[in-house]
Amino acid sequence: MRIAIPRERTALELRVALVPESVSKLVKAGVEVVVEHDAGASASFPDAQYTAAGATVAADYASCVAGAHLICKVQPPTADETAAIPEGAAVICYLQPAVYPEAVQRLNGRNASALALELVPRITRAQSMDVLSSQATISGYRAVLLGASALGRLMPMLSTAAGTLAPAKVFVLGAGVAGLQAIATARRLGAIVSGFDVRPAAREQILSLGANVLKVEGVDAEGAGGYAKEQSAEDAQRTQDAIKAHLAQMDLVITTAAIPGRKAPVLVTAEALNGMKPGAVIVDLAAETGGNAVGTKAGETVHINGVTILGPVNVPSQAAFHASQMLSRNIHTLLQHVMTKEVTLNLDANDEITGAMLVCQNGTVRS
Repeated sequence: MRIAIPRERTALELRVALVPESVSKLVKAGVEVVVEHDAGASASFPDAQYTAAGATVAADYASCVAGAHLICKVQPPTADETAAIPEGAAVICYLQPAVYPEAVQRLNGRNASALALELVPRITRAQSMDVLSSQATISGYRAVLLGASALGRLMPMLSTAAGTLAPAKVFVLGAGVAGLQAIATARRLGAIVSGFDVRPAAREQILSLGANVLKVEGVDAEGAGGYAKEQSAEDAQRTQDAIKAHLAQMDLVITTAAIPGRKAPVLVTAEALNGMKPGAVIVDLAAETGGNAVGTKAGETVHINGVTILGPVNVPSQAAFHASQMLSRNIHTLLQHVMTKEVTLNLDANDEITGAMLVCQNGTVRS
């Protein structure tokens, strides 16, 4: 079996799908691996490391994917990239079929089988393949650093000859993987940290990290797979009222709330924004799906009534080395699941993991 690892061409994408560590394991298992020139350079994995791992380095995209049985990418292949994919090959990457249906249709037109990384089921057996969790760890960590850099104050309490500096107050909205990592990181930097999540189990995790929990009585919106579900109008109003009052005291706010397949819920309203302190900073990790704060613009920094709102996109790529390393381990574990002892692909649509991730196969787009 031949696996191709092309260079990513999407703007702001610095990650690579498989790093030399994983390539070495695949080569030892009998897989032929071809890497496009400089595919890992942006993530600090030079071609020499891939060669040492047993891979072949191809000069360009076309020669990289030629004859490949499987192409491993981060972002969905473009129209030009898809046209060069061998007929009937398989592709593993982020696909988001509901957002980019045309990418799935193009792959289906090549009679390709496509596995969407973000659709890995949230079950115990698939935890080590869960790219959403691994990359959210990076996002939560980076969000605090971005916020700390934008703040006009220091994070910890300091006693100096010029007097004592009060610690920053940090509030994290959403306590999934990214939110919990943000809480832990802000705590390490010496801030006073509080968090909020509509899911009861997440509140216990907030407390376990030494942060305070913003309590909203009677609010429980835990959905399938451990994700939050959309709240009723009454619950949403109670939540926003509590958040508004809490925000008025905060220096740094990090928002991470998301509902799979839906626009991000607005948690920081215009009214709440107007009540925040001058110099406060919001880092909105939901910027790419509309944002949790009114006024968020994806990829931009905006200023509203003295409050700075950062809308970073593709945050994991900002720590491309570790993000690629974690992503690669997720993908390698997935490959171990779908590879046979004879080193061929077995994409079984009836399998609990593979079937959930398979978006097209044998000329058919799967719903």
